[in-house]
Amino acid sequence: MFRSFAIALGMVAQLAAATAACAEEPVDTARTIIREQITAFLQDDAETAYSFASPAIRSKFPDKASFFEMVKRGYQPVYRPGNFAFGRSKVVGDQVLQEVLISAPDGKDWTAVYELVKQPDGSYKINGVMILQSASGPAI
Repeated sequence: MFRSFAIALGMVAQLAAATAACAEEPVDTARTIIREQITAFLQDDAETAYSFASPAIRSKFPDKASFFEMVKRGYQPVYRPGNFAFGRSKVVGDQVLQEVLISAPDGKDWTAVYELVKQPDGSYKINGVMILQSASGPAI
């Protein structure tokens, strides 16, 4: 009887681990995509950076050159981050929201919130980024 209980507990633990892994999978995928896009920006690789854009973004910027220029002008902390780290994330249906904390080369801190959406083929694409300059100053 004890052996059956131990086996059942082991199966429950495996199921819980598998469920947790599935829950984290979209977040891990989103982080990989964001990391690869930032790497493409740092290497001035417009084609690769553009490949991560969702169809909605591609409809607004129909070619890689216009997309790349928009990012250079309006999203400098994302285009040329100093250091960055992943913050909080949230999965909502077929959407992943991922916070990225950026320390820009000029010393300013930024928070970028990425929205990635699942595509019909199962992949995720970046559907938008909102950047906010982080409040800085002495701690209270």
